[in-house]
Amino acid sequence: MSKRSLSVTIKFIAACAYLTGSTASFGMQNTCSLQSGVTTGATVTPVIELYTSEGCSSCPPADQWLSTLKDKAAAKGAVVQAFHVGYWDYIGWVDRFATPAHTARQKQIAQWNHQNGIYTPQAVLGGKDWRDWHGSGANLPVSTAPAQAQIALKQLGPDQFEATITPAPSAPTSWSAYWTITEHGHSSRVKAGENSGEFLQHDFVVRQFTPAGDYKTDVSAPQKLTFRGIAPTPGHARQVNLVVFDPKTGKTLQAISGRC
Repeated sequence: MSKRSLSVTIKFIAACAYLTGSTASFGMQNTCSLQSGVTTGATVTPVIELYTSEGCSSCPPADQWLSTLKDKAAAKGAVVQAFHVGYWDYIGWVDRFATPAHTARQKQIAQWNHQNGIYTPQAVLGGKDWRDWHGSGANLPVSTAPAQAQIALKQLGPDQFEATITPAPSAPTSWSAYWTITEHGHSSRVKAGENSGEFLQHDFVVRQFTPAGDYKTDVSAPQKLTFRGIAPTPGHARQVNLVVFDPKTGKTLQAISGRC
C-alpha cells in the first residue's frame, strides 16, 4: 500500500545525571535530573514525531526506520516519539497503542503546516512536516536553531516530575508544552487487516501524552510544570520527554528527554 491519507477539515543539548538516593520513603533507588539549553549558543534539541498505525501496510518500514535512531537519540538526548493513531482501525485491526489525543495532535500539526489532511506514515521534525525522512538513514538531523528556552527537569518521587522553564529573550510572546512517556521493545502479532500475519516491532511508542498548557512569556519569572507519569512497564525501557513549542506555529523552542 502506498502512503495512506485521510481527508479531514482541520481547525538537548541535554545532560543527564542519575543520583543514587538512600531514603526508603522515596521508594526507589534512582532519581533523575536533567538540564537543557543552559549554555551560550545552545541549539534546539531535535524532536521527531512519527504518526503510524498497525493497521497501515505502509507504516512498518517507517517504524523500522525509527528504531534505527535508538542509540543516537540516547547519546544526543533527542526526543523521538511514535504516536500511534486509530483512524485506520476500521480496516480490520485495532491498534492498541492509539488514542484520539494522538490524532488530535496530528490534525493540529496539519493546521500549522497548511495541509489539507492527515496521513500515515507521517514524520514531523520540530513541528514541521518532514517528507524527506527516508533520506536521513539512521542519522539524527543536526539542529542549528538557537534554543529559545531553558529546561531544568528533576524527579520528585516515583513517576512524579517537575520542570522549570525559562524562556529566552528571543522567545515568542507565548509558549506551550507537552509531556510524553515513550517505551521501547513493544511488539504485536497482527491477525487481521492490511498487516495480517505480520509481526510488528515498535520503539519510542508514546504510552502517555499530556499537554501542559499555554503560558505568557516572562523571562524574569520561570514557570514550573509538574507531571505525574504512568508507572513503567516491566521489560520496556522508557524515556520521559518534555517539549516546549510555539503555539502559533508548532515550532520547537526547546525539549528534553531522559531515561527516568
